[in-house]
Amino acid sequence: MIPEDKLREIQSYLDRAENPLFFFDDDADGTCSYILFKKYCQKGRGIILKSLPILDLNFYDKVDSYSPDYIFVLDIAEVKQEFIDKCNVPIIWIDHHTVQNRKGIHYYNPLMWKKADGTSTTACCYQVTKKDLWIATLGAISDWAIPEYAKEFSKKYPELLPNNIKEPSKAIFETKLGFIVKLLLFNLKGKTSDAMKSIEMFTKINDPYEILNKTTKEGMHIYDSGEKYIKEYNKILEKASSLHDKNEELLLFVYPDRKISYTSELSNELLYRFPDKVIIVGREKGDEIKISFRSAKFNILEKVLEASKNLNGRFGGHEHACGGSIKSRDFDNFIKNIKSNLKQ
Repeated sequence: MIPEDKLREIQSYLDRAENPLFFFDDDADGTCSYILFKKYCQKGRGIILKSLPILDLNFYDKVDSYSPDYIFVLDIAEVKQEFIDKCNVPIIWIDHHTVQNRKGIHYYNPLMWKKADGTSTTACCYQVTKKDLWIATLGAISDWAIPEYAKEFSKKYPELLPNNIKEPSKAIFETKLGFIVKLLLFNLKGKTSDAMKSIEMFTKINDPYEILNKTTKEGMHIYDSGEKYIKEYNKILEKASSLHDKNEELLLFVYPDRKISYTSELSNELLYRFPDKVIIVGREKGDEIKISFRSAKFNILEKVLEASKNLNGRFGGHEHACGGSIKSRDFDNFIKNIKSNLKQ
């Protein structure tokens, strides 16, 4: 966890900001981090990164056009030094991926203080704001962690997260809170403008039952927008599950390009169904394959980085959950390399 004095520092930046700009990752952890900060300060504009979680000069035009007094970067694995150097305003970067070394930035990562700290960015942001417990629990659990404050949530909402649920995977796939996680994730699909519309509606919701019972227009929008994707997702999930072979270490599933990507969600749910497997889910897109990897047994990021040496690929993430892309022409060799690495 980020030390208390550092949390107060972050809070002071939020309190001083009059025109903040928030860059955040397009998963539930990054989105809930943004929602917590936006609800706290009631100011600013959010920019969701829907490609790779890398903030570089391609995003400087957003800074130039918005003229913020503070920039907050949430759950983004990499911020390029050139971007930092060009921005003439304070940048506060809160993240939980591999620690980076940058100059001219206020950087907060729980891994700086404790190795193997599994705190999500949402949990870090909640320690700053101390508000909106349900959003904080939603974001942390979506990132495969049950935070300490989940006990408080379970007391308040026992039907959504029973207090006997101790494993993040069960919370995600067997509870009503997990269903809201899925609704949120599917609201982030499609056009950036549609995703941001849903996210801004989320900032106006004060109770999860507004979504589950569709008691407000915002809750109804979140429910209906997410549900429309669930039917298609379930069909693809069953097709992927049918490829399971008990004699193979890998479960490899590649599907053709669609308007909507389900790659990350598929890999998570497949790992829950088949926890002893290394899960590789790829989506064909142009001359590339976008891939998500999951493994409970291996440091899969290490295996992926090793397998992609001398190939046209870009990958990043966590030890047991990572992703990226590789040129289609290199995909077969890449998979061969991974299979070979798993035997070592």
